Amino acid sequence: MHRTARRGLAIASTIALLIATAACGGDGGSGSSRGNVPGVTDTEILVGTHMPLTGPAAAGYSKIAPATKAYFDYVNANGGVHGRKINYKIMDDGYNPANTQQVVRQLVLQDKVFAILNGLGTPTHTGVLDFLKTNRVPDLFVASGSRSWDQPDKYPGTFGFNPDYTVEGKILAQHVKTTMPGRKVCFLGQDDDFGRDSLAGVEKILGADSVAVKQTYVTSNTNVAPQIGAFKAAGCQVVVLATVPGFTALSIGTAARLGFKPQWVVSNVGGDHPTLAKQLGEAAPLLEGMIGGNYLPMQNDAANPWIQLFTRINKEHNGNAEFDGNVVYGMSVGYLFVQALLAAGKDLTRESLLEAVGKGGFQGPGLVPLRFSASDHSGYGGERLTRVSGGVQSYFGPAYETDEADGPVNEYSATPVQPPANGVPTGS
Repeated sequence: MHRTARRGLAIASTIALLIATAACGGDGGSGSSRGNVPGVTDTEILVGTHMPLTGPAAAGYSKIAPATKAYFDYVNANGGVHGRKINYKIMDDGYNPANTQQVVRQLVLQDKVFAILNGLGTPTHTGVLDFLKTNRVPDLFVASGSRSWDQPDKYPGTFGFNPDYTVEGKILAQHVKTTMPGRKVCFLGQDDDFGRDSLAGVEKILGADSVAVKQTYVTSNTNVAPQIGAFKAAGCQVVVLATVPGFTALSIGTAARLGFKPQWVVSNVGGDHPTLAKQLGEAAPLLEGMIGGNYLPMQNDAANPWIQLFTRINKEHNGNAEFDGNVVYGMSVGYLFVQALLAAGKDLTRESLLEAVGKGGFQGPGLVPLRFSASDHSGYGGERLTRVSGGVQSYFGPAYETDEADGPVNEYSATPVQPPANGVPTGS
């Protein structure tokens, strides 16, 4: 283990360089309006997104939108949705809120997209909520677990996708409470609603005074040695991370450099093992024992029919990209959006799309229920725990669901549905 720890000596600087120089990409396209429905013609539906193809959150996340597009290309090759092909325009915002506002304005005012789909990031997407509301643009399946997306009275056109971070924090903390009693728990979170919502969930289960040391980070500063050093000095035994992948890797690599070896408990958005292992390189064994949560099929479960479907689509339409949880996530978003378009009907309008999503009833790859209704715009309602063992990330125990308030953490036992035979959902 000492040799593994020594391999982490240069991890902080290496990861900082990686997340600063992550490869960029994008996808263009244009659409026209059919009557008064922007982005919709008889043959096309133009949809846009903002994604961190570069910058501090690009590690892993830059793979999401291309995977969604690959699923759309697969659907298009199978006849599209009510005869229309989905054109997905991906804009890079670098995980910078100012850039997000610029690219979303372009997508809405210049490109005239029908909807914004899966815009990624708590600090980034928060800044465009009012703009999208004012312009009456459907804002679907935001790629973040912030509770901000679940405000149907204030933002009737916005719906989440991820389990909200408070729900997740409660589930992770319940595991800590029941399996690690008496250990000193500490917390590192992003300095925005991501970190705050996650900490709120942890404290709901463990108690308001139960987290011994609370630290935050900002994505513009890749030095987390002060935060990790404070954990070591305090004798923290369990560290809960509400971090994006680059900062998960930074934290674990920095801890190795400082000779600090806690039990890591990591948010699903920053805990994809293939992404972290790629970041850490030779120091990937530092991930051994990491606890996390997820709500979609595990990327390495070759027997799962959803993984079989997504693997085939990844080979045929996504350049056979390295298959990880980000690819599974992106394709799951695409599947849900196609379900929503089908439910909205052939006479597609923004209003019919939002009405269809608000009715709920969607099922797909998820291990836990989607909660969409007129009064609930959050996404998935729980998670199942994961552990890295022998270099492999796997599920253990049951799935759980809970609320963002003070409700209990309950087991969820419903059997996940199977994908349709041809991998394309059916609808009215």
